[in-house]
Amino acid sequence: MTPESASFAADQLRAIDRDRYFATLLLEPRAREAVTALYAFGSDIASIRDRAKEPAAGEIRLQWWRDALSGEGHGAVRANPLADALLDVIAAYGLPVPALIRMIEARRFDLYDDPMPDMPAFEGYAGETASALYQLAAMILNGGSPVDNGDAAGHLGVAHALVGHLRAFGYNASKGRIVLPADIFATCGVGEADIRTGKASENLSVALTRFADLATGHLDKADAAIAALPRQLRPVFAPVALLRAQLKSLDLDAPFQQAGDLPDWQKIASLTWWKLRNG
Repeated sequence: MTPESASFAADQLRAIDRDRYFATLLLEPRAREAVTALYAFGSDIASIRDRAKEPAAGEIRLQWWRDALSGEGHGAVRANPLADALLDVIAAYGLPVPALIRMIEARRFDLYDDPMPDMPAFEGYAGETASALYQLAAMILNGGSPVDNGDAAGHLGVAHALVGHLRAFGYNASKGRIVLPADIFATCGVGEADIRTGKASENLSVALTRFADLATGHLDKADAAIAALPRQLRPVFAPVALLRAQLKSLDLDAPFQQAGDLPDWQKIASLTWWKLRNG
């Protein structure tokens, strides 16, 4: 990976997803560069919805990435510094391209306003996106060899997606999006119109509390799975500590207000302390 491409990936990750950027600081330098490029790719395709003016433009960008990774890209794919960095990481660590293609395909859901139907569908979406990033990052830490992580990546990825969308609930609702599973809202007596119009209610607080409880359960299962891993692989799962703190800080009775966040120094301290105790 060229220094220019590595620097571009780090700058992009820091700008788009500071939490994941801070998490990479725990890794040793060579692995850090590779994981940063992987995470920057994940953040790039996750942010396409906010950058594209319409779904068709987002589809084009996702297709560009699909072609670039499958070797069908037109023009100088390597001229894109993030693609250049990612392709070098794939080659150096033997990352499975099909997993990255599935990640791209899962992000097509983000381009439209269709609600997430149910929890199994949400878990599948989280598995192809957040969980896959943890799985591939662990593979990088393992020198390119596949990792049997005891479902640490699976549970942490679902928790990551739940916490992220709980924190972004008000923002997504203002854009007409319902990413958390619609069946749980329906069970709690919350309709799509209530969410899209920003109608707070006791029923909505109950539904969001259920999602928070699900996230806690996945974090607990992730903790148990992480503890069983070799110590050299654990640092990639350090965000479990950050997610717990963010979940605890949520005000589920005021879901349409912008969620507060921890200051950067506290995030770095939380991640570092977790690594000292676990990694």
